[in-house]
Amino acid sequence: MPTQIFVNLPVKDLKRSIEFFTRLGYTFNPDFTDEKATCMIISDTIYAMLLVEPFFKTFTQKAICDTSKDIESIIALSCESRAAVDELAQKAEDAGATIPKPANDMGFMYTRSFEDPDGHLWEVFYMDPAAIPHG
Repeated sequence: MPTQIFVNLPVKDLKRSIEFFTRLGYTFNPDFTDEKATCMIISDTIYAMLLVEPFFKTFTQKAICDTSKDIESIIALSCESRAAVDELAQKAEDAGATIPKPANDMGFMYTRSFEDPDGHLWEVFYMDPAAIPHG
């Protein structure tokens, strides 16, 4: 079995988060979904556990980050093309995401960023291996 990653993210309103990510094309595992949490399927090996804040707090003694002022992480997801990056970023914007900065074209890599309704920063990118500068 390949290594899998489960990113756990606190959310204020689980229904709102499910609606937002559904509009981006993601699905959810019903076996790991209830009123406290859901398992968003990103790929065969990548999942985001969206946990309502009181439930999230049961896993840590630390305070939950106020994403309106601070950042806890940048969740970066690769896409198969520049067009796929644009498509996902546009879906996010159409679903109500905040766009914190314009697209960034570095030649070998193209990125777009958005903040979900809870302020988590997502970066979607396409990297062309043939164009990577070797120095």
